[in-house]
Amino acid sequence: MRYDAVFRNPGNAEQVIRQMADRLTGRDPVRLMEICGTHTMAIARTGLRSLLPERVKLLSGPGCPVCVTPAGVMDEILELSSRPGIRIASYGDLLRVPGSTPGDCLLRRKAMGALTEAVYSPMDAIALAELNPEEEVVFLGVGFETTAPGTAACIREAARKGLRNFSVLCLLKQTEPALRALIEAPDFHVDGFLCPGHVAAITGAEAFRFLLEEYGLPAVISGFEAGDLLYSVSELIRMVSEGRPELKNEYIRLVKPRGNELAKKGAEMVFEPCCSLWRGIGELPEGGLAIRREYEAWDAAHKFGLSLRAGRELPGCCCGEVIRGGKNPWECPLFGKRCTPSDPVGPCMVSGEGACAAAWRYRLWENGD
Repeated sequence: MRYDAVFRNPGNAEQVIRQMADRLTGRDPVRLMEICGTHTMAIARTGLRSLLPERVKLLSGPGCPVCVTPAGVMDEILELSSRPGIRIASYGDLLRVPGSTPGDCLLRRKAMGALTEAVYSPMDAIALAELNPEEEVVFLGVGFETTAPGTAACIREAARKGLRNFSVLCLLKQTEPALRALIEAPDFHVDGFLCPGHVAAITGAEAFRFLLEEYGLPAVISGFEAGDLLYSVSELIRMVSEGRPELKNEYIRLVKPRGNELAKKGAEMVFEPCCSLWRGIGELPEGGLAIRREYEAWDAAHKFGLSLRAGRELPGCCCGEVIRGGKNPWECPLFGKRCTPSDPVGPCMVSGEGACAAAWRYRLWENGD
């Protein structure tokens, strides 16, 4: 295969990049956006931005589920953690995301005595509920379509066991409504998309066909190795230069046209589309997933009367603009000064998939991209 022969061989990178430059001679800069936090980190780690022709601009989009969780939602979670007898279980990144008050996060609340645990999977939260029957265990179900099947499975398992001291605060998001909102914004301009391989493994490659058919934008579903990324960017450049947009599945070793039907059915049994708040984007119809009524006994929002809201963004934080691709992380006045990984202000510096965290870790501002 050409991919194995060319793009997995670092010695060929210079030739591929030269071909990209030739295709772009005399053209305006081409703006490409990745919409996956793992892509954001992989692009930074491989130094891809610094290798590409000057006319290629890579932007980071809303690909980090922790980053797009609004400050007001975190405020509600923090308030919940202060209630007696409630134990919060969460993936590690969310423990350090502040609400509307700088420095106030679940990790700080834990230091003050709140019952908060980092878990690796929703099933770990189930185990916590079984070990602590006198407590209410709330799992923070954050993520995109990738994590929805696993979160659905844990709710079904809790229902099967009749585990009434367990519930899920559903913070799951759907990718397509966010992309539509970005594309239709008057100040947004992107020439093509690197689509998330992890999401597409569940939804299928065809879930991104609307980018081509409705908006005429080229899109490549990409893997995460350096060769995947180089090949995907080169294909997008080819499509843009030829004026022939396509939807291409580069990640064929994992992503199928219609995705994982079993995983999708499992998620659909438990969740239904709902309006959802996204940091930096706003409220999106069908932008999230809600727990169906049949499982409302395990819905933390219903159980504890929570009303998730946008809240107040932290003064000076540009995470919303970074998420929309409107700013580079280092263009935020707080970046590297008030906001660092050891003392983050915004979620984009907290998360291991955040654009600000990637920029800081790999010193992207030095490239002047």
